[in-house]
Amino acid sequence: MTRIALVVSDVDGTLLTKDKTLTDGARAAVRRLHEAGIGFTIVSSRPTIGMGFLVAPLAITQPIGAFNGSSIVDPQLKPLEQHLIPATVAKRCIDMLRERDVDIWLFTNDRWLTRNPDGEYTAHEQHTIKHDPTIVGDFAPYLDQACKIVGASSDAALLQRCEAEMQQLVGRDATAVRSQTYYLDITPPGFDKGTFVEAMAKRLGVPLEHVATIGDMQNDLPMFARSGVSIAMGNASDDVKARATHVTETNEHDGFARAMDTVLQLR
Repeated sequence: MTRIALVVSDVDGTLLTKDKTLTDGARAAVRRLHEAGIGFTIVSSRPTIGMGFLVAPLAITQPIGAFNGSSIVDPQLKPLEQHLIPATVAKRCIDMLRERDVDIWLFTNDRWLTRNPDGEYTAHEQHTIKHDPTIVGDFAPYLDQACKIVGASSDAALLQRCEAEMQQLVGRDATAVRSQTYYLDITPPGFDKGTFVEAMAKRLGVPLEHVATIGDMQNDLPMFARSGVSIAMGNASDDVKARATHVTETNEHDGFARAMDTVLQLR
């Protein structure tokens, strides 16, 4: 069996429970990885400002991937590598989401911008990233600073259609994929969780076949494709599970911790 030298984990739906809690089991599992000499880090669609609260509890010393891996920051959240959505593309994305009556957020490296403070997922996002939004009247002054644009809607079918339309609209000029059934993320072109895994493996001198990844959504598939071991959460959709080498329990039943036990056995 292949010995795992590095684990890269998604955050929401994977490392955290539905109520955004980091369980004692998850903390203990990461501690066991450290004790075994296995590297550990996280990559997420979250903005940089929404990642910091996990660094100390998980004793993360490796770079972290924000905005689906298009930004790489150190454990103090200082950018090591950052990419932006082209301003003209950002405008097209915002215009399309506005036409579909989907709530729109724009994230820069250090701010979350919205025109609608009463959006149906605004309070949820505040709880999730532990940060308040900045209310703006117009996104135009910030289009050249866009790390991520999010379309948020409780209409899952609508957002699925928007995902397909957005992918056609942006082509190779951006990446459009849902990170949750209710969030459509648009991020810079050419970078995803898979490129983050490659960058981390190169940084640590670890062959990709010795990397394990774990996640639950379509935006995790690029890192599944790059790593030797890939683990889908029990709460993942069937198509995500089908692309993983292993399937664990759900995030409500300490699936992450159980998956790390599997990783520790691959030695």
